[in-house]
Amino acid sequence: IGYVLDRPSQFSSMRPADVSRGIFAPAISHHDGLFYVITTMAEGDGNFYVTAKDPAGPWSDPHWLPSVDGIDPAFFFDDDGRVYIVNCAPPPKNHPLYEGHRTIRIHEFDLNAGKTKPGQTILVNGGTDLSKHPVWIEGPHIFKRNNIYYLIAAEGGTGDAHSEVVFQSPSVLGPYAPYKNNPILTQRELPPDRPDPVTCAGHADFVETQAGEWWTVFLGCRPYEGTLYNTGRETFLLPVQWENNWPTILPNDQIVPRVVQNPNLPPQPAPKFPSHGSFTWTDNFDRPQLNLRWNLLRAPTEQWYALNEIPNSLLIAPRPIALTSLENPSFIACRQQHADFAATTTIAINPTTTSCDAGLVAFQNESHYFFLGTRISDGQAREVFLEEVAHRAPTENRAAPEKILASASLPQGSKQIELKIQANGRHYSFDYSTGDEFKPLRENVDGSILSTDKAGGFQGTMLGMYARSK
Repeated sequence: IGYVLDRPSQFSSMRPADVSRGIFAPAISHHDGLFYVITTMAEGDGNFYVTAKDPAGPWSDPHWLPSVDGIDPAFFFDDDGRVYIVNCAPPPKNHPLYEGHRTIRIHEFDLNAGKTKPGQTILVNGGTDLSKHPVWIEGPHIFKRNNIYYLIAAEGGTGDAHSEVVFQSPSVLGPYAPYKNNPILTQRELPPDRPDPVTCAGHADFVETQAGEWWTVFLGCRPYEGTLYNTGRETFLLPVQWENNWPTILPNDQIVPRVVQNPNLPPQPAPKFPSHGSFTWTDNFDRPQLNLRWNLLRAPTEQWYALNEIPNSLLIAPRPIALTSLENPSFIACRQQHADFAATTTIAINPTTTSCDAGLVAFQNESHYFFLGTRISDGQAREVFLEEVAHRAPTENRAAPEKILASASLPQGSKQIELKIQANGRHYSFDYSTGDEFKPLRENVDGSILSTDKAGGFQGTMLGMYARSK
């Protein structure tokens, strides 16, 4: 329905960051007529929150929280009027006992002053059992049910060992006791060759519906082969059951199901565009604003695209900003949501266009992407090419080695070209057309360079239009 951070004033104190090093784990809550989103700018000034009366926006400028270190903050509004922030932070005195040693901490928050009160309390040190060296306890949330406080958190890291654990306490400040049957959600104990696997399950949050049902939303990944997935982390939904005052989601020997019964809620209108399942979606750029499906890479500092200058077209100005940089390139993209897909765009060349490259990109991060483009000069498309960038470049050296995998000359006077990227799991193919039929430029390219396993981070692949000047 909208975006929380969508205007320059909200980014004024945020430094440009690598993909997967920007916003971490936003948490949304509602209290006394106001919506809150609290989150971390990982490579920036740390933790902050924003507010809105309507979740569609507009949202406030950030309220920074210098006293809250670490990551993954979340609000808890207690029924006695007190407010708290719970988050993941370094161990005591910042001296970890082992790699991945973290703590969950709580701060009381002054809602009127917009800042935390002095002091903080460690609720969990290390994880469910410190003697077993649990790693990466993070993503905490607190809620209250039947006068019992519950703390849920992710444990085990965001890879295949990911899980969700739960603790309870008679007091919001603890002590918190772990559930004897933790974790309440994980897929790490299942055979890797199971059909249609969902892996890396964890980072959950709970909601109670108006019908009294409890549900959880959590992160997971859908690999197409082994540990390879190009769609990054995705959001899943499962019911929560209560047993002896403990929440349970899924036995550890059961797979995450692909289909479950809907929540018992009133029927809702169909979404304007689908978010899951098989679908076809087309944008003719016939509206005054970009569809919410589209994303930009970092905050734009200038207006380099237009929707109203040429009817039913998106006009993109080529700029000398590379996808390997930490700037805002002329790149507009949507998420790859399927292992098997086809994405197509038509490029019409403006007669006044200067020499540039323009086309379709499958982008995972600054050092892992495919660029299916056309070289434009004198108002004509001269050549079509496939460029690959696949390397772990050090941050201080962003001169990425671009590899041309294929190229082909185009007919003299070409003013329009259609480009297509399609995939079946790790196998990506790249086609082009200047007439009625597509021609293959390069087939069965290894697209696993776009997987988290090879590219790092945790974002999924983005598909979209890009233009760069010389």
